[in-house]
Amino acid sequence: MAATAPPRTARRRVPVPPHVGPAVDAVPAARTGPPVGRSSGQLGDLQAAEWEIGRLTAARYRAAAAFARTRPACLDRPAGTLGAMSAATRAARPTALQDVSEWAPRELTIALSIGHAAAQRLLEHALLLVDRLPATLVALECGTVHAGHLRVFLEQVAPIDDAAVRSTVEADLIAWSAGQVTTPAQLADRAQRVVLRLDATAAARRLERAIRSRGVYLSADREAGMEQLTAVLTTPEARACWQVLGAYADLLPDDPDAASPRTRAQKMVDVLLDLVLRPGAVDLPPVQARLTVVATVETLAGGDAPGEVDGQVVPAEMVRHLARGLGLLPEPRPPAGVATPDQDAVGAPAGESADPRAGISGSPRRGASWPDEEVRTGDHSGHDLVGAQWGAAPSDEERRLLAAVQAEERKPVDQQRWPVREQLPPELADSDLPDVDDDAGWAALWQDWRAREIAAATSAWDAEPLPDPVPRRPRSPLAGPGDESTCPGRSAARSTAPACGTETDLPGWSAVDDVVQAASRLLEDSRRAIARARHDVATAEHRAAADERAHAGSPAGRLTDARTSVEALTLLSADQRATVGDLLLRTGGGGLVDRPRLAVVDALTGTLLALTDAPRLRRLAHCGRRACARRTRPCTHDLTDRPGLLPPPPTPGYRPGAELDRFVRARDRRCRFPGCRNRVPLGGELDHAVPYPDGPTSAANLGGYCTRDHRGKHQAPGWQHELHADGRLTVTTPTGLTTTTRPPGYVDAPPGPGTPPGAHTDTPPF
Repeated sequence: MAATAPPRTARRRVPVPPHVGPAVDAVPAARTGPPVGRSSGQLGDLQAAEWEIGRLTAARYRAAAAFARTRPACLDRPAGTLGAMSAATRAARPTALQDVSEWAPRELTIALSIGHAAAQRLLEHALLLVDRLPATLVALECGTVHAGHLRVFLEQVAPIDDAAVRSTVEADLIAWSAGQVTTPAQLADRAQRVVLRLDATAAARRLERAIRSRGVYLSADREAGMEQLTAVLTTPEARACWQVLGAYADLLPDDPDAASPRTRAQKMVDVLLDLVLRPGAVDLPPVQARLTVVATVETLAGGDAPGEVDGQVVPAEMVRHLARGLGLLPEPRPPAGVATPDQDAVGAPAGESADPRAGISGSPRRGASWPDEEVRTGDHSGHDLVGAQWGAAPSDEERRLLAAVQAEERKPVDQQRWPVREQLPPELADSDLPDVDDDAGWAALWQDWRAREIAAATSAWDAEPLPDPVPRRPRSPLAGPGDESTCPGRSAARSTAPACGTETDLPGWSAVDDVVQAASRLLEDSRRAIARARHDVATAEHRAAADERAHAGSPAGRLTDARTSVEALTLLSADQRATVGDLLLRTGGGGLVDRPRLAVVDALTGTLLALTDAPRLRRLAHCGRRACARRTRPCTHDLTDRPGLLPPPPTPGYRPGAELDRFVRARDRRCRFPGCRNRVPLGGELDHAVPYPDGPTSAANLGGYCTRDHRGKHQAPGWQHELHADGRLTVTTPTGLTTTTRPPGYVDAPPGPGTPPGAHTDTPPF
């Protein structure tokens, strides 16, 4: 019997976090056009050619997507038949190409003279852009972004499953790119921050998969006799190893007899070889790796706001894990209802955090998921959620409910009883329901919903017409009563060979009935499997929605939604505030090179106002009277006329003092030249906007550059650099193009359709 799959009903999605809001239309921002005007002369012709390339690239992707839709996968041999694609090959195909014929890329290899991998990648990117990122194609056609930006959208925005979150991130990146000159590296940094904030749970799962893929890999180099050794590590580990190798390389002297001195990179390779191949043979002094960690109070206390490690964006949990590893934060307490390691085997193993998102307080988090096999079968009894790295530990009440759900699911539909309203799917519980006060009423509503689900899943199957019946051959006059075979003495159900020297006869009607009955049983099993799969998906999504709502109401969820760190401080418990206070009171030593600093920023613009520490805060947090200065309790006098926290004062002389140097580097963090992401060297490169001694050595007259752009500011002909009082830097090219960058904002507020381009959500060096 021929059968087609029933139409898929719309899946219920997990509710969007409160700070995301509804889907954002990114097309208006995409039509803004290039961030800079057209120059004159040959440079203007080059710009016009680049914009035309973007328009044609968008047309290329649209044509490729249209071609892919003319080659559906239903034209290929079905899975499991002779000559069909193997299961391993089918599983390895990109998700976007699951509905595309496996032979479509082969047509592109001939039409475009490209390899199979390139053809498959072209079709995948085309379908992702057309179906999931339509505004990005519009921005590419209008010149708002160029072809180099597409990799960021494809790798970081397209994988987001929730359409509302994906459109919000896409709109934010496009509007932000339209406001200033943006390189692909800058856009990637911005995308990481936005995705980590709005899609924290999925980002945590992706990080878990990435950590599992870490390792050391060997690959061939382009030059014969050379190979590349690559180590894939977490950001803190990689940065620490890099700094240690660099510190050792700086200790090595140059060979005076060598024809050319070794570069720093060559010295780092030699140090690595000595440490790996000749451990103990070389007496190297101990060195330190200095990593600068930037984290908000919300991040330290368990929120989702991402942090920075040495200038690189990292998830909030990685910041907390690093702080706990250095002894700066205590290990989180297990949530209520979680067994301790010495209670039973279900509890978290000794030394493992039962709640990696818990931060300081051990508050619950979202992100729990059932393994695919258990969702498919409905058997969750063997799943140890507490021991899973990103799983959630069910409470005793949840375990009791789960056991009740499993027991009811094993019964026929008409005998199932669902005692609680919370087991209803979201759209049923939130719709206009009649007044029901008892469990029997809710059970009836549940059964009604289940019946509608099963009916929707099987209606298409029931509507399928039966194939034409097998033509009945005339009954042989020699056949006995009830014998439908065409040859006497043959079994009607097993007659398959030619009989009595005649032509091959059709099976008897008894055999046909057996085949039809077997097919009916298979079809019924398929219907039940599909209905059960839909029920399992609905149950899993309902649980995920409940988990999301629980996280939003938890302390960690409220910290994530806090608009400012001051608001977050009011949400902390007494123990959490004490932990943050103890962290600020630490001095250099142990895991810290220097004492922690507190960045005071403008809540609206994100501009760094002051960089201070706990001792200075204590000196300024009183009226100045001797009695108040000696007391540990807060001063209750009027502090209006007190100086408060300000940028460091100017330094006499050319070189800035330690406090001023630290403030300017914390404010700029990267080279201020448009499009440059190099770090400001530690040894200098703080430039005077107005040359000294005509200009002071002050925060308003200093800007950070990398070595190359510092040279360009003074040596490149025709360029103009203007540093404004608020920290903005305006750069004018010899042809008259003008662009402005600003110091990075420490405030990373959730984006929205009303966020102006270049607002306080900027990241360096915009």
